[in-house]
Amino acid sequence: MGVKHAREYSDILSDLTEALVSIEDGYLFFEMETEDWEQLEQPQRLELMEALADDVFYALGEDPVLHVGGGIVTYRPKHHIIEVSVDQKESRIIRLI
Repeated sequence: MGVKHAREYSDILSDLTEALVSIEDGYLFFEMETEDWEQLEQPQRLELMEALADDVFYALGEDPVLHVGGGIVTYRPKHHIIEVSVDQKESRIIRLI
């Protein structure tokens, strides 16, 4: 199974990257230490988060719920969305169609 989408993949990836950047400790998904993350320049961080978004997108096709740091990413095929729960108060919706 995969994540079905009708929008351009690059647009979905951009939205998903932006949502994942909002998860303060999303870098933990890479098993990266806080000190290592803090030493990275902003462009390097963004590049890593885009790679994470790509990995997450494809992983959601196998497992519809993923934990990314303190956040939760959920693929909801019935609604054609990916929901990124940034924390207990904030969620981001990525539309797939």
